[in-house]
Amino acid sequence: MLLYLVRHAIAFEHDPEAWPDDRDRPLTPEGRRRFRRAARGLRALEALPDAVLSSRYVRAWQTAEILVDDARWPAPRPCPALESAASPADALSAIDPYAAGGALALVGHEPHIRQLESLLICGEDNRAALEVRKGGVACLRLDGPAAPGAAVLLWHATPKLLRAAAG
Repeated sequence: MLLYLVRHAIAFEHDPEAWPDDRDRPLTPEGRRRFRRAARGLRALEALPDAVLSSRYVRAWQTAEILVDDARWPAPRPCPALESAASPADALSAIDPYAAGGALALVGHEPHIRQLESLLICGEDNRAALEVRKGGVACLRLDGPAAPGAAVLLWHATPKLLRAAAG
């Protein structure tokens, strides 16, 4: 199975006055614009999952919706295991029902996405020195169940690289 790990695009800065509940903080207009082009880069790379799981936080959900519109990915399904209160290990159980499929995408947050990538590749959530920029995507291969150390990193793309792939 291919597993795409997507960090949400550029969101507004944390502002308790504007968004008393940080889960409601949205993408910026510039973040939307830039990620639309990055999503078209994913389409050009023919990165197409069979299913998309996303954090329910507004910024992650908006990122997943852009992937529907511009990368032609499937509509997202809510996944609490991708939210800040969850651990990277919680996401492993969310992946398992999809392990027999061809490709799955997860849309989430920092540091959770980075820690999940490290856990899947190295077996520990803070072992790999990874930088996952806002709007960045990693592609991993799992040849069996989602387990610590079970994945192979195929590629890691910054948003700038994805925008360039869009042409």
